[in-house]
Amino acid sequence: MDRHELLQKITTLPFIAPSLAEDLLSGDFRSAFKGQGIEADEVRHYERGDDIRSIDWNVSARFGTPYVKMYREEREMTVFLVLDCSASMRSGGGPGKDGPSSLSRSDQAVLAAALIAFSTERAGQRIGAVFFDHAITKVFPPRKGRSPIMAMISDALAMQAEGSGSDLGAALVGLRRLLKRRSLVVIISDFLCMNWEQELGTLCRKHDVIAIRITDPLDEDMPDLGLITMEDPETGLTYHAPTRFASFRSTWSTWHKDRLTSWRGICRHAGASFMELSTTSDAPAALIRFFGNRRVPKRTVHL
Repeated sequence: MDRHELLQKITTLPFIAPSLAEDLLSGDFRSAFKGQGIEADEVRHYERGDDIRSIDWNVSARFGTPYVKMYREEREMTVFLVLDCSASMRSGGGPGKDGPSSLSRSDQAVLAAALIAFSTERAGQRIGAVFFDHAITKVFPPRKGRSPIMAMISDALAMQAEGSGSDLGAALVGLRRLLKRRSLVVIISDFLCMNWEQELGTLCRKHDVIAIRITDPLDEDMPDLGLITMEDPETGLTYHAPTRFASFRSTWSTWHKDRLTSWRGICRHAGASFMELSTTSDAPAALIRFFGNRRVPKRTVHL
């Protein structure tokens, strides 16, 4: 899909965002901000059953009777996007059992990121982002408002043709240093990289994390295209693939399914919620369905 068509799709997302905004900030994911910022608001007389840890000893000593602190919960959260801009994200859009896709993985990732950003804005919360390929290439500090979102989208579109290698692990390390308080982190990637598993687990211990894996029909269903030349966009290595042979297509499918099973297991073990988003899927409908089912923790949605 060319940039003009993609921008047209993105311009419709603010009208869809209200459907996702409420789900984004409710259910299981509300724990991302519930109670993270608690301030003493007032005091009242101690009553039987109150937690003694809440007693305000200074006030109690002043009045000669026990008082407990009343707290006001801060209702603001930060949503942080981690967007993969590596070369492998420019693949996709080929034929498959679900039909051809006009979207590359990168196109679908930008659409998903934009919808989450607009939904966060609609909910009155802050949105930030980290873009990465072989290293962190762009950082957007958490802010409110439409202008930061449009700058984020513009840069994401510009970087679609620039990414090289992929180092998700380094991006997650950098993100942990940036995040000073509990946040909702959304990772959007094809996860075609190594050495990120431990960093995901470390991130999940302090933050609510959602992993969105961008897939393509060709991942699991390679059609008979004869003898084709395949190139790794990040290393430049080429391979002549005999797709005419059923044994090759079967091996190709098995390898991708094994990778998918492994990815799901890693997310579960780390404590991240996860979903798979195909380049043939309607991204807004898929995300609304996923967040709408958020009350079942750590589940996956097949699309």
